[in-house]
Amino acid sequence: MNSSDWMPDVSHPWTRFALVIIIALVVAGLIHRVSDALLRRLALRHPMGASIVAKANTPLEAIVPLVMVLLAFRVAPDEPARLIDGLEHLLGVGLIGACTWFLVRCIGAVEATVSRFNPIDLEDNLRARRLQTQSRVLARTGMVVTVVLGIGVALMTFPAVRQFGASLLASAGIAGIAVGLAAKPVLGNLIAGIQIALTQPIRIDDVVIVEGEWGKVEEITSTYVVVKIWDERRMIVPLQYFIETPFQNWTRTSSQILGSVLLWFDYGLPLEPLRGELERICKGASEWDGRVMVMQVVDSNDKGMQIRALVSSSNSGKSFDLRCKVREGLIAFVRRESPAYLPRLRGDLESQVRGVEAAPVPFTAKRSGRVYGQG
Repeated sequence: MNSSDWMPDVSHPWTRFALVIIIALVVAGLIHRVSDALLRRLALRHPMGASIVAKANTPLEAIVPLVMVLLAFRVAPDEPARLIDGLEHLLGVGLIGACTWFLVRCIGAVEATVSRFNPIDLEDNLRARRLQTQSRVLARTGMVVTVVLGIGVALMTFPAVRQFGASLLASAGIAGIAVGLAAKPVLGNLIAGIQIALTQPIRIDDVVIVEGEWGKVEEITSTYVVVKIWDERRMIVPLQYFIETPFQNWTRTSSQILGSVLLWFDYGLPLEPLRGELERICKGASEWDGRVMVMQVVDSNDKGMQIRALVSSSNSGKSFDLRCKVREGLIAFVRRESPAYLPRLRGDLESQVRGVEAAPVPFTAKRSGRVYGQG
């Protein structure tokens, strides 16, 4: 058998086209292999670069062959290129999608690197929470914008869509108003996300009071915030809420906080021993940070006086535990040392014969006195 019988006819357009595609794929593989090795070597000294290379490697495996195949279409013979023009357009749309995927993965890699090098599981995590909040909100916003732009560019490659867009521009006034009203919630949350990232009224792991509920900011997305309530429920709050509605942020500038304990006692209770007991409780509690320890009489009425113990802690969680310890310790101290000065209710009672109602006596013989009953 002659070797010319099985050798392909390179003069045929389709054969030349197939050879061009094969060469393009081989070159694409070599380019990807070499570029991947160079990028990994350059990223050894840069943690963010290493994260980007690791996350963007998969999209690059699609981008490089698509680019080379599209270049092969440009240099291919005219006859096959005309026959598979639809395939070229499909590959172009795929390239747009791969580039969008690549940009989204790069943005995610930057966010992951910032979060990894700024952990929030520390005692003083204010800077880390600020950086994580900025990176997370801006990354989510950037991903949304990138995906929307990628879809828009891909759609504009279709002639029918371009004509439809031109017809829409003719009635841009009414259409713009309608689209603006329809997209108001989306755009409002998008702008609110940028505001939160820049001004930071809230951050990741902030302690907030929202709708009367105490909780921590667990997650900030491009449209809503997840607040983890103390009993492990989750409250989903739109981003615009934190721009338009007042709320409490207990860790805006620092996690340190003052906690108060209010107790009612009788006027006869000596205060100095009680202050000494408060000092003993605080010094024995690991939750007390040593900044503030004050006891004052802050209110009074016809039944007794109200005492406030003011103590400080490094964060709100420790403050709650310390307040409970102080409340329990002071009550136990008064019950043990001065039980007569616990809150009582006063009443007037007339003398009665044991088991039998006493006979009426003249008013001057009546004896009125003050007795106490446990409140």
